[in-house]
Amino acid sequence: MKKSSLVKLAAVLLLPAVLSGCGVLAAPCRIGSAVIKMVPVVGKTAALPTDACAAVIDP
Repeated sequence: MKKSSLVKLAAVLLLPAVLSGCGVLAAPCRIGSAVIKMVPVVGKTAALPTDACAAVIDP
């Protein structure tokens, strides 16, 4: 294995550890939740799964 491919592999394996708890990863869930909450009557109930998604990613 070449040194450059080993460095790339290490970077790919360490990326999740670096980004864990990152608000950038939770942004799609939070934006989706905000959009769903705008729906009258059922919006808050329908947004519960997306709120849970964001809470898991970025506690």
